[in-house]
Amino acid sequence: MTTVTLNDVTLTYPGADRPSVDSIGLEINHGEFLVLVGPSGCGKSTTLRILAGLEFPTSGSVIFGDRDVTGFDGSQRDVAMVFQSYALYPHMTVAGNIEFALKNTKVPEAERKQLIQEAAELLELDELLDRKPRELSGGQRQRVAMGRAIVRRPEVFLMDEPLSNLDAKLRVQTRGQIADLQRKLDVTTIYVTHDQTEAMTMGDRVVVMNKGRIEQVGTPRELYDQPETLFVAGFIGSPQMNLVEGTWSETEGARVGDVTLPFRVTDGQNASKLTFGIRPEDLRYIALPGETPDHEIGFATRIRITTELVEELGSDTYVYGTGHGSSWTARLPKGAHPEIGEELTFEVNETGIIAFDPETGHRVR
Repeated sequence: MTTVTLNDVTLTYPGADRPSVDSIGLEINHGEFLVLVGPSGCGKSTTLRILAGLEFPTSGSVIFGDRDVTGFDGSQRDVAMVFQSYALYPHMTVAGNIEFALKNTKVPEAERKQLIQEAAELLELDELLDRKPRELSGGQRQRVAMGRAIVRRPEVFLMDEPLSNLDAKLRVQTRGQIADLQRKLDVTTIYVTHDQTEAMTMGDRVVVMNKGRIEQVGTPRELYDQPETLFVAGFIGSPQMNLVEGTWSETEGARVGDVTLPFRVTDGQNASKLTFGIRPEDLRYIALPGETPDHEIGFATRIRITTELVEELGSDTYVYGTGHGSSWTARLPKGAHPEIGEELTFEVNETGIIAFDPETGHRVR
């Protein structure tokens, strides 16, 4: 059973102003599907390259199981990597591409054939073994690349944005296949992506990275419901969380513009200025355009938003607008079709309010 541990790993390239990866500490359990997500340049691919033995840390250590592999190159680590580029040999058949690594490691022919067939059946490639890469779709090529990794039976799978070259529909289909395959193989897998939808739908746990550091590690639900920093709050979720500037005082409470929010700062915390986070679905639509609700819905706090943009997504409709000195995004119920410039009324779900210190970026409550 293989666990993977990064102990305070830092990598600074010669001449760089700051580390590309800075003090990364992380333990990945055996059989876990861990996703590294973040914007371009956050250090996620560099972290993967350190795990693959393609880069060596300036400080810290990399442990596979009970082996310190910090100074080992890729050939000395039992890992298989799947890249953004399929990197298939165009003159070889599907079977030949999958077999190539096995030939290099002197696996007997009979065993090679068995491993190829097992991988082909698992990836639904058994009817394509005699085709060349040019005869395959993008999704099929990516499955061949995965088959080439699977037959090696590695301790660890490393995947670097393997779906980024696929169209939207194929990405959805293939990410489901990858997640299902990983569960069947029960292999420790580290997956890199900049797409939060991939991260949230595939990972057992997700690591959110920014500027070479880890912002937060947690399950997809933990990251969505309980972001620990402003960065995570703004990065996880589509549309993103409403992040509005406000104030707090013992006498006036939590204020955003002329509205008092149902929120109280823990006694003893100095937080005169706060950034409040509210998910779009925690603004509950309670009135048709131009109407004033004449009944209590359950929460005392209401906000009014002047519509600036309506986004129709079929099952969901989102409205973007301004009100009380801030910009807002809210989710509308089915059948609501406001016009640009119309004013909508929402109630605020008090259990959905999170506050952050705007100076440190960390969560207050």
